[in-house]
Amino acid sequence: MSWHTGRLLALDTETTGIDVNHDQIVTASAIYVGGGEGAIPLNWMSNLDGAEIPEAATAVHGITTEHARANGGPAQDVTKDIVTALSEAVAASVPIVGHNVVFDLTLLDREARRHLGCGLDGAFDLARMRVVDTRVLDQHVLPRRRRVSQTQGPRQLITLAQVYGFEWDEKAAHGSEYDALMSARIAYRINQIAQTPHADRPEFVTRDQYQRFDDLAGLDLEQVHAVQVGWAAEQARSLQEYLRRMKPDVRVEQAWPLIPLTDAELEQHGTPEETAS
Repeated sequence: MSWHTGRLLALDTETTGIDVNHDQIVTASAIYVGGGEGAIPLNWMSNLDGAEIPEAATAVHGITTEHARANGGPAQDVTKDIVTALSEAVAASVPIVGHNVVFDLTLLDREARRHLGCGLDGAFDLARMRVVDTRVLDQHVLPRRRRVSQTQGPRQLITLAQVYGFEWDEKAAHGSEYDALMSARIAYRINQIAQTPHADRPEFVTRDQYQRFDDLAGLDLEQVHAVQVGWAAEQARSLQEYLRRMKPDVRVEQAWPLIPLTDAELEQHGTPEETAS
């Protein structure tokens, strides 16, 4: 049985911004899907402990500061519940699936350091965590796929949904539950194509001379996780080379699936002992 037909934990967060070290989780969803069993959705909203949600973030996910304060739970409790859900999945050897999930996992790690006194490495063995990232997979198997429009990026979740044949509900999109479920569907579809004989693959794959679905064919979950580490680093290096044509000192993070803290950041966040005291 290939990993995509087993149980998966789909993860997504909506946040106050895109700075993994300082922004906060507004909502999060961790949803068990697949494996011949019904979906089990776990959803959270944080009251942000009184912090504000910037207008730019509200414009993306639709959640205002007032709504979060009225309907959300304490940030510490929300963080603990999300980390517990991931810990249980890791213990059960269930892979965590998401789109650009390195962002969600890294931001959650920083939230855990703030609220729980330690990062994800203090909650469970990171070496046992298996992750499937639809952005990394798609960029590898279809490396030269063109933009679908001037306003829509080639690796956005909406683009992947359209490419792999899923209807997109713009009203529901950018909510953590919808985005988590869509990422699980896309991950399933990518690996399903990879396991399909060449003659039976979709036309958009067979006509693409640069497609690399064969690189996924026959890989088990351990191997899929391992190759993504290298693919993510390769993709980051390629982007960095491109950006340095305009900004010579720009740096694109190559770590995946969790960005470690630098020594300076670790000092700022504090050690687990310092944070817990």
